[in-house]
Amino acid sequence: MLEATHLHKTFGGKPALADVSFHVRRGEIFGLLGHNGAGKSTSLGIILGMVMPDQGDVTIDGVSVLKNRSKALRKVGAIFEAPAFYEYLTGWQNLKILMSYSAGFDADAALKVVERVGLSKRIHSKVRTYSHGMRQRLALAQALLPEPEVLLLDEPTDGLDPEGIKWFREFILNLRDERGMTVLFNSHLLAEVELMCDRVAILREGRHVFEGSVSGLQDDTPVFEVDLEPWGTACGLVHSAGGKILSPGRISLPHASDPAGLVETLVRSGVRVRAFSPVRRSLEDLYMEILNGASSPN
Repeated sequence: MLEATHLHKTFGGKPALADVSFHVRRGEIFGLLGHNGAGKSTSLGIILGMVMPDQGDVTIDGVSVLKNRSKALRKVGAIFEAPAFYEYLTGWQNLKILMSYSAGFDADAALKVVERVGLSKRIHSKVRTYSHGMRQRLALAQALLPEPEVLLLDEPTDGLDPEGIKWFREFILNLRDERGMTVLFNSHLLAEVELMCDRVAILREGRHVFEGSVSGLQDDTPVFEVDLEPWGTACGLVHSAGGKILSPGRISLPHASDPAGLVETLVRSGVRVRAFSPVRRSLEDLYMEILNGASSPN
């Protein structure tokens, strides 16, 4: 549904993107991850036609953003950077004005969207009286008003309280499940990304270093949290079994190895085993491994 191909971009001679490519399948939720300055917002800016790449292209449902921006973005709704509104107008008046910039205003459709995002009771209040969470819901209503097939979201849960984050997560999952919405978003909240996304791409210093399924994290090398003494002796035995020391107190073992067999070897060798338990590998683990250079790029 959305494909970024060989994107390059420099600002003031400094590379922001260096040959970045990724694709988002129709009807999936895709997370774009990376530290500040990794190139996430630059990528979204190029997708929206707001930033011109030095090289590369983006297509949405087969239509090039660079060659036919208006047609490509006809199917797209977005919250990009901090949403701005006319503070002295009501939420409803803001929707009417903002929608008139790109298309005609459909009051019936707007009412349905406002109800869907939970703003019915406050839509006729001045925006200056809105909380941060209400502003995000208004921005979401604006993004959904064109009835898009693709939704692009730039740090959509930034600044929200736990209740607001949970509401947003469930709302986006429902959009995917009930309407087949394709969603691309970036976020620093890795736990939320793991709960929401089907797949993710990770950018590091403007380069694409990983792309894969979130559910596939558990298919990787088994990891164990351990408390072993003496640690030096234990490390030698772990290495002999084909394992690796990931950090003090954390090891990995080959898929074919038997953890019970290693524990038996440790005990027979005089190593005290206080803890030896499998660790569910999380997106945060993968992210930190990549940023620390522990994982090779895919």
